Amino acid sequence: MAVKFSFQISKALKESITIPVGRNISIRGRNGKAVILIHGLTGTPNEMRFLASRLNRGGFSISCPRLANHDRPLNVLKNTPWQDFYATVRQAYFKAREHSDTIFVGGLSMGALLALLLADEFPQAISGVSCLSPTLFYDGWNCPWYRCFLPALYWSQLHRVVFFQESPPYGIKNAAVRQKAHEYFTKINADDTSDIDRFGYPYFPVSLLRQMELLVKHLRTRLPRITTPVQVIQAKDDDMTSVKNGQFIYDHVASRQKELVILENSYHIITADQERGTVLEKMQQFFEHIVPHLEPAHA
Repeated sequence: MAVKFSFQISKALKESITIPVGRNISIRGRNGKAVILIHGLTGTPNEMRFLASRLNRGGFSISCPRLANHDRPLNVLKNTPWQDFYATVRQAYFKAREHSDTIFVGGLSMGALLALLLADEFPQAISGVSCLSPTLFYDGWNCPWYRCFLPALYWSQLHRVVFFQESPPYGIKNAAVRQKAHEYFTKINADDTSDIDRFGYPYFPVSLLRQMELLVKHLRTRLPRITTPVQVIQAKDDDMTSVKNGQFIYDHVASRQKELVILENSYHIITADQERGTVLEKMQQFFEHIVPHLEPAHA
C-alpha cells in the first residue's frame, strides 16, 4: 500500500492495543485442486476474499492463512522475522496437500515472494504460481523520495520506533473502495480497531521493511532455480512498486512457462481494485493452461 514516512510514535504501538482476530479463509472445493492465497505484509486475508470466493465457485479448495502475528498488536508484529511469515505458508501447503492432488499458489505483494519460495522448496508439488503486484523494491510513484535513507535506520535503534503511516491512495484506484479506506485510516486511533480486519494495520514499522529486504535478498538467490510455471500480474500505475518488479521476476525465473500481465486501470491492491475481475480471469486461464478442463470461475 502507499505509505507516508513519519517519525511520530503512535499510540498504536502500545501493548494495550488488541487486534480482533480474523478468521483464515478456508473453503473446501470439489475438483481435487487447491489454491493457496497469501495476503500482503500488514494486510489481512480479506485482501484475497474476492479471488477466494470466485475460485471456489470454479471448484477449487481455497486456503488463505493469516500470516504469523498478523492478529497481534503492532509492537509484536514489528518484531516478526520473515521466516515466520513463510512458516505460515508452509503450514497451509502441508494442510492443502492432505486433500488436493494439484496445488496452485497466488500471493499479493510480499505474499507473491512467499509463493515463489514455496515453489522453490516444493518444485514437484506446486503446479503454478501467480504473483500479484510482487514487491522486490519500493519504487512506485507514491513512495517518498527519502526512502533512500532507510538503510541508515536499519543499523540504528531508530528502526524499532520509526514507521510509515498509510496515506492516499492506499493502493486503490477505485474511488468508492478508496473512500472507505480513507474514512478508516483517518479516524483510526488506539481505541478503534473495529475495521482493522478489513483494511489491515494503519502503520508500517521500518523494522518490517528490514525483514522485507532480507526476504528479497534470499529470494533473489533462489529465482534462477525456480522452474514451476510462473504468472506475474502487475498494474502499470502501481503506486507502490513499479512494473520493474514484475519484469525482474519474469526475467530471472527459469520457468519455461511464464507470463507477464500488465493492468491498465489499477494501483497496488489489484485483488480488490478496478480490474479484480481481470485478475481472476487471467489466473483462471493460467491454471487451466497447466491443468486443462477446469471449471470457469466467473466474476
